[in-house]
Amino acid sequence: MSDALPVLDDLRSESDELDGLVAELSDEGWSLATPAPGWTVAHQIAHLTWTDRAALLAATDPDAFAAEVEKAAAAPGSFVDEGAAEGAVLPPAELLARWRAGRDDLWRTLSEAPAGARLPWYGPPMAVPSMASARLMETWAHGQDVADALGVTRAPTDRLRHVARIGVRARDFAFAVRGLSAPVEEFRVELTSPMTGELWTYGPEDAAQRVTGPALDFCLLVTQRAHRSDLAVRAEGPDADHWLDIAQAFAGPPGAGRRAKSDGAGGTR
Repeated sequence: MSDALPVLDDLRSESDELDGLVAELSDEGWSLATPAPGWTVAHQIAHLTWTDRAALLAATDPDAFAAEVEKAAAAPGSFVDEGAAEGAVLPPAELLARWRAGRDDLWRTLSEAPAGARLPWYGPPMAVPSMASARLMETWAHGQDVADALGVTRAPTDRLRHVARIGVRARDFAFAVRGLSAPVEEFRVELTSPMTGELWTYGPEDAAQRVTGPALDFCLLVTQRAHRSDLAVRAEGPDADHWLDIAQAFAGPPGAGRRAKSDGAGGTR
């Protein structure tokens, strides 16, 4: 039995919430532009469908997945867009059906994975709970793009704990992907739960540098779904301050992020 069941249950809930936003959309609704340049609502769901399929392939056929990694390496600047574009041209009902079937297949496969299993990915291999957390992070982030396009405000939940944890753990990656040396010292990160008000804490309590704020705002920051100036996340210390300018919870090259509200929308996919 997989040791990932708690996060898998949260992943299912996150997916169901997004499903509820798109299930009854008209064709025009699926064609609405989202804050990600060139991406409609259909592109967002197509991307999740494509990535779920890649994760399923990694879990069931590592050799075939390795061939997909080679394709991605050959076109690092376009393979994500191409995957989204391929699905976005499908009729909405077919795209929705594919997303539902794919995420169900992935959920079942990950839930049946043996404890301690590690799966190949586009970066280092991932433990099954980490893969499930990454799928939740992406579902939440792209769901935010959909919600923004529809003018919907989602009620944040404590499922954000998974997103926040990835964001904290990806600190050094955010520096490295920009060719920068990561700070030697750990930071203290203290985030306020959106549901209970409790503190989610990471890093040494006596760290010289720290980051504090609402968990929702931190998650919007590290997924680059909002500009830092529009969020109530605060840093103490120069390295922590720099991190908040470049933080990203997702793999791949540095994202452009969102522009400040005063400048208009746009940026990271």
